[in-house]
Amino acid sequence: MNQTKYIFVTGGVTSSLGKGIIAASLAKLLQARGYRTTIQKFDPYLNVDPGTLNPYEHGECYVTDDGAETDLDLGHYERFLNVPTSQANNVTTGRIYLSVIEKERRGEFLGKTVQVVPHITNEIKDRMQLLGQSGDYDIIITEIGGTVGDIESLPYIESVRQLVWDLGENNAIVIHLTLVPFLAAAGELKTKPTQHSVKTLMESGIKADILVCRTEHELSQEIRSKLALFCNVKKEAVIQSIDASTIYEVPNLMLEEGLDIVALKKLDLPKKAAPDLKNWNTFLKRLKSPKHTVNIGLIGKYVEMQDCYKSILEAFIHSGAANETKVNVVSIHSEYIDDENIADKLKDIDAILVAPGFGERGIEGKIAAVRYARESKMPFFGICLGMQMSVIEYSRNVLGLAEANSTEMNDQTAHPVVNLMEEQKNVTDKGGTMRLGAWKCEIKPDTLAYKIYGQTTIHERHRHRYEYNSAYVTQLEKAGLKASGVNPDTGLVEIVEIEEHPFFIGVQYHPEYKSTVANPHPLFVNFVAAAVKARKKQ
Repeated sequence: MNQTKYIFVTGGVTSSLGKGIIAASLAKLLQARGYRTTIQKFDPYLNVDPGTLNPYEHGECYVTDDGAETDLDLGHYERFLNVPTSQANNVTTGRIYLSVIEKERRGEFLGKTVQVVPHITNEIKDRMQLLGQSGDYDIIITEIGGTVGDIESLPYIESVRQLVWDLGENNAIVIHLTLVPFLAAAGELKTKPTQHSVKTLMESGIKADILVCRTEHELSQEIRSKLALFCNVKKEAVIQSIDASTIYEVPNLMLEEGLDIVALKKLDLPKKAAPDLKNWNTFLKRLKSPKHTVNIGLIGKYVEMQDCYKSILEAFIHSGAANETKVNVVSIHSEYIDDENIADKLKDIDAILVAPGFGERGIEGKIAAVRYARESKMPFFGICLGMQMSVIEYSRNVLGLAEANSTEMNDQTAHPVVNLMEEQKNVTDKGGTMRLGAWKCEIKPDTLAYKIYGQTTIHERHRHRYEYNSAYVTQLEKAGLKASGVNPDTGLVEIVEIEEHPFFIGVQYHPEYKSTVANPHPLFVNFVAAAVKARKKQ
């Protein structure tokens, strides 16, 4: 192939229609046909990255191997394609403007007036083509965040218009995702919102090549014909995206609708072989026909919004299917639990995961949950802050250091068993300055961690400022809290576990970021298996 082809995915009518899932599903189908495919997300907000955003505002911050703090849609891309993304796969308006302003300060524009067109749009176009220049991909799908007509999206829409023109016919196409709402009072689907959305797109100089219509009800041939006529697309390019019971059904639904075939035809590419979705459908079959059921308590402080723990919830879906088990994740707010009510809160729970987070709120509830799991022999899994809470709990209740704490919660604690990392002590800027990306961990043999991973060297992704204080490792190990995984370069303890417990493990890193449909993360797989075992004993 001589040239990388581009597919742009825009959205209309309303946000949260699922552009990321449609992009990931199409990429999955193209990948299954033998095309080298990747996806990138362009977000219109002014933050340089999502790392400083409140999880309630934006959902979780997803971290890549190379240390990029990115939009959670990149998690969907990796989970569907089983291919790592990078810094280049997620770009924000903040990053675009920062780059252009830095160039202006360096005098790179030779005294010209810096404007949205051409300087901002040129920067966007350069970023859109960056992955294509590597020669690693046949097709690059670019998701444009926001909704057509938004003020902040205008530079991206203009950049897409220019790039489609620059690349020429059959080298770039636009998929527009829109909504066909059902009015219960009238008892019918309405196409007018989609017509208006396509009109807005055309006013920006872009003609949609393919229309993907989110709907709760089947689109009749009459409605498809109407949409094709008034939205200026071929009838075969009107694709129905009906509500599904799980996002993992969407690739099959898009295959039935012929989305991949229409896209390849418009890009003037051969169909190649039929998509090989054998492994994908094996996963789906296991997901839909479980042999067991477990209730896992997710102890967190952002549980009101599911997207805050998106990767953890998806990892439970992958690991549940691997165990042929339906995992009911029961969200439990750590702010409202303590030593007095914890037994009642967990009475129907088979295992607990203490989730990541930042700040003092809800910390004592997490510690109470760790204690209950440790003392009642309930399977326990702590991630990042959850692991740190297990160190604090063990220090207080086993080692007898009653005032043990993290300096994140109490900088005057007499026993800082969790402390600010040395390289973080002079950091003043909060954005993009945590320990980020994939780091090495050496696992000790004859440990639960080694049994789970089956190897002594692993690389996992991090996002934290605080660490297990190495000054306390020896005495905690003597008391029974084993440090089973350590970074060989820094000495940072990455994994802790309790040997005489059926399943008790805490990790400083975020294993949920690396769990995919094709490769469920072994920590989650073994944790769910432990929950199944615990339930059978009841």
